Amino acid sequence: MPEFTLRIRRYNPETGAAPYWDRYTVDLEPHRSVLEGILQVKDRFDSSIGVRCSCRAAICGSCGMTINGKAGLACHTHLSEAMSRSKDGTIEIQPLGNMPVIKDLIVDMDAVHWKKVNRVTPWLLSGDLPEREHIVPRESMVDVTQPMACIQCGSCVGDCLAMEVDPDFIGPAALAKAYRFVGDPRDVQHEQRLKDLADDPHGLYTCTHCFKCIEACPKGVAPMNQIMRLRRIAGQDHHIEDVNNGERHEEAFVVLLQKYGLLSEADVVPRSYGGNGLTGGKLSPKSGEQVFQSLPFLAKAVLRGKVKISQTLFPHKLDSESLAEVKKIYKDVKGREERLELNLYITGYDEDGDPTTSEAIPDNPNEKAGATA
Repeated sequence: MPEFTLRIRRYNPETGAAPYWDRYTVDLEPHRSVLEGILQVKDRFDSSIGVRCSCRAAICGSCGMTINGKAGLACHTHLSEAMSRSKDGTIEIQPLGNMPVIKDLIVDMDAVHWKKVNRVTPWLLSGDLPEREHIVPRESMVDVTQPMACIQCGSCVGDCLAMEVDPDFIGPAALAKAYRFVGDPRDVQHEQRLKDLADDPHGLYTCTHCFKCIEACPKGVAPMNQIMRLRRIAGQDHHIEDVNNGERHEEAFVVLLQKYGLLSEADVVPRSYGGNGLTGGKLSPKSGEQVFQSLPFLAKAVLRGKVKISQTLFPHKLDSESLAEVKKIYKDVKGREERLELNLYITGYDEDGDPTTSEAIPDNPNEKAGATA
């Protein structure tokens, strides 16, 4: 029987002692899960290890933890898979990040995860009820099937880099839950929801597009994608100008890339605070104030060779042929009658090109959900 070494982080806040690591060796087949290894350790060596688990089938979301630096479900991670990510021949197991530890591998989900989910009003806000039932387009319900697949395991929260910097960030799981209702045509307060999340200084525009939540999610919810869709709906559909300048900041990137083919960093701040008019926001009092506040950072960047004054005053441009290719992309995208929303549950194919098994709300029992793409 193969043997695997588990290195488990131990910590009990009630004792006042510092965290420490314990090593245990388990004998299990490589296809067995990391959770089975932990439970064998509890059974044979130390029953005091704190771990939360229930279904053992990647459904309940209870056994979220960090395994060899990556958040995920212990019951959904094979020992062989965990070993493939090991640097020293051991499987390192610790609690999820960004949440306080109750004991060993158990984190306080109420203090962070559920608090943030409650922040986004996670229920349907319906208007006048119909006499019989709501008739909802099939595509709309298939669309929200992706965020509905979330099992609230907290893996995305544990690996979120934005939450490490800003613990008050609403977070990927809660914002994915928000899209579940913004994408539901029965909800009558889409604009109010979006305005609330856009104006929150720790809301929509705090996400840094690091893709960590997409990698961590065991159910393909892709929380970052849902956040980007919330932004597009807020800015392009409802034209919400938020107090954080998030919408104008994103628009500045779009305009600059279309104009130069490259990002002109010196123009980002003026355009973000002053708009994208003829002067590029340079004459706006708000942009002037932000530029002035940025001078100490700019001076350091110049002294360290990270920024050149010439490049700031005269932005780089792509060559005419390459710039024409960029402009063609813009023309093609803007020329579409409808905005293309990439969603696994609608397209019906994953990144490997295999048809999804989702049969959500089919018109025909023999038809895959992806046939509506």
